[in-house]
Amino acid sequence: MSLIDYLDQLKGIGHHQTFAAGTDLLCEGDVATHLFVLEQGAVRLWHNDDGRDITVQFFFEGQVVSSFESFYLVRPSQFSLTAIEPTTVIAVAEPALRQMLAEQPALMAVFTDYICHRFIDYTQYFLNRIEESPERRYCTLLATQPALVARVPNYELASYLGITPVSLSRIRARLKKIPTA
Repeated sequence: MSLIDYLDQLKGIGHHQTFAAGTDLLCEGDVATHLFVLEQGAVRLWHNDDGRDITVQFFFEGQVVSSFESFYLVRPSQFSLTAIEPTTVIAVAEPALRQMLAEQPALMAVFTDYICHRFIDYTQYFLNRIEESPERRYCTLLATQPALVARVPNYELASYLGITPVSLSRIRARLKKIPTA
């Protein structure tokens, strides 16, 4: 089972919210008080490093997002959550979610599994940024998540890859010149 299997229950304790593209669901420095279940749209999790955007992850329909460190520890978030297209979510308040998790051990197990997978994703993201060249990171992303590459604006994709939009354009141009077998 996944968190989405509990969608009806989460809807029962949450409320719908709609965000226009470019709207923040959470601003860096604020405490995350809600978990968001994406029904429609896309959200990016990012950090502002002295004016430079560092995109850490993208979330799409059927996924769950929050600044989990902030949500769990009740402290200011190091990340912002921003809709990158018109987005509809179910917003579940922290006290209601904690109560539901305490009352349902199976849901707690699924939630823990989800958090563990997020941690694994972040570890892989970190290692890829250290070990792979920007071109290799792009090629890997293109091979493993072509829908993400097609859906995310280029400047945010560049931020996710740790490069500038100009570098991304150059990489794409180089790859177009490579003959395919």
